[in-house]
Amino acid sequence: QVQLVESGGGLAQPGGSLRLSCKARGFTFNSYGMSWARQRPGKGLEWVSGIYSDGSGTVYADSVKGRFTISRDNAKGTVDLQMNSLKPEDTALYYCARGGVRVPRKYDYWGQGTQVTVSS
Repeated sequence: QVQLVESGGGLAQPGGSLRLSCKARGFTFNSYGMSWARQRPGKGLEWVSGIYSDGSGTVYADSVKGRFTISRDNAKGTVDLQMNSLKPEDTALYYCARGGVRVPRKYDYWGQGTQVTVSS
C-alpha cells in the first residue's frame, strides 16, 4: 500500500534551517508529482511547494519562495524540503503528499506529518 513517511522536523531558531525528508513506498514514485503542505496552529491546510514527477520543475507558495527548496531523488523514492531563513510563522505540522503540483491542488495520499517549531 502507499506509504509516505516524513522526518526531519524539530525546533529551530528564527533565521535557522531545517531539512525535511519524505520516504515514499508502495507506488511508482517517478510517475507522480509530490508536494509539501503545512497546517499552522489554528489554520487550515496550506500548500507549500510541489515538484514534477521527473524533477524538471518546482513551484512554491509566495510565503516560502526564495527560502524553501524542494527536491527529489527518484532512485531513492524521497522528496525533501530544505527550509532556510525560518520565521516563527513557519511553525506548523508539515505533510508530504502525493500530487498537488498543479492547480487545482489534488492530493490522494498523505504522510502522518512532522512538526516544525521556529522559536527563540
